[in-house]
Amino acid sequence: MSPKFLRIAVVLGLLSAIGPFAIDMYLPALPSIGADLHAGTAAVQMSLLIFFLSMGFGQIIVGPISDMVGRKLPLYGGLALFMIGGIGSAMAPTIEWLIAFRFLQGLGASAGMAIPRAIVRDLHTGNEAAKLMSLLMLVFSVSPILAPLTGSQIIENFGWRAVFWTVTGAAVLATILLATSLKETRPVEDRAGSSFATALSGYRFLMGDRNFLGLVAIAGFGIASFFVYLSSSSFILIDHYGLSPSVYSVFFSINAVAFIGMSQLTGLLAERFGLRRVVRVAVTGYATTMVVLFAVMATGIDRLDVMAALLFVGYGFLGLVIPTTSVLAMEEHGEIAGTASALMGTLHFAIGALAMGVAGVFFDGTPLPMVAGITLCAVISFTLAKVTLGRSREAVEAPAE
Repeated sequence: MSPKFLRIAVVLGLLSAIGPFAIDMYLPALPSIGADLHAGTAAVQMSLLIFFLSMGFGQIIVGPISDMVGRKLPLYGGLALFMIGGIGSAMAPTIEWLIAFRFLQGLGASAGMAIPRAIVRDLHTGNEAAKLMSLLMLVFSVSPILAPLTGSQIIENFGWRAVFWTVTGAAVLATILLATSLKETRPVEDRAGSSFATALSGYRFLMGDRNFLGLVAIAGFGIASFFVYLSSSSFILIDHYGLSPSVYSVFFSINAVAFIGMSQLTGLLAERFGLRRVVRVAVTGYATTMVVLFAVMATGIDRLDVMAALLFVGYGFLGLVIPTTSVLAMEEHGEIAGTASALMGTLHFAIGALAMGVAGVFFDGTPLPMVAGITLCAVISFTLAKVTLGRSREAVEAPAE
């Protein structure tokens, strides 16, 4: 692996991680935010949901812009908006102000979600893209491992507002890395035919591409299952099971370790079996594991160790699904990579936000509604994979895709 390849993966991973960092780091603070701002559980969860929505739908705009003006300028703008939202969140006097600034922060984070995928497609396709995407996921996944642990320590020592000052500092670091370590990958000559009109045309084309939509939806419901876990886990693990914020952070990080570890096998498995077959096997394993977990919890076995073990296995399988489907979906759309990445990200977050909203309606403080939501998303992802990646497609796929 060349140093340049690794450097690009690190920079893109850190840019992608800024948004999730602003989620994962403040998860342990959700109960204390509610207490400090005199807000109910639903209002506090809204500060999480609004961030997801703005980060998702902001990609619809920033993706085509990156096709028109290049990749770096929209990244600078997104990071600046993220910093404004972070400072406002740190100083918010009420839950309403927190929700408003989290909306701005999410808009800024949308650039870091959409554009790095487009940069991967600018540089590579096939297995090389899968390898770069898996490395990006490695750096990206540092967030769910370190952010909750760091966040819990900051919250215990300095209060929840310090979390937002910290993520603002992370955005400053990302801006420096962007300026010094990443070259423009969308040259001027490639931007000539790009405009909002062509973006609209591209969106219409992509919305009619059943293979693209199927691949995006497979990953979307996989990600949605994790969003359901994000929105409910701190209340369940801290309030229901009695874990401290620090222990909760460790528990949360264990699942990220499974996700990261398996995602690093993407390139190796793709070379041997082909990307499509990897997706088929991974979604089957994920859905099976989650169905087992739901069956166990539905019988009345309310045990944290059982839930932890099965979530660990399940999120390991999910670690193979996300990078592979992203590469496959972008494979044939290099000329509109920014637009395709934007639509992919928006659909991912729209599905995730919908799942979070539905799960919130059924939230009762116990694990079963959360597990039911995760399982339903996993089963839908499995069903979509059966339809999108049928055996006829698999049979014609070259192993060294």
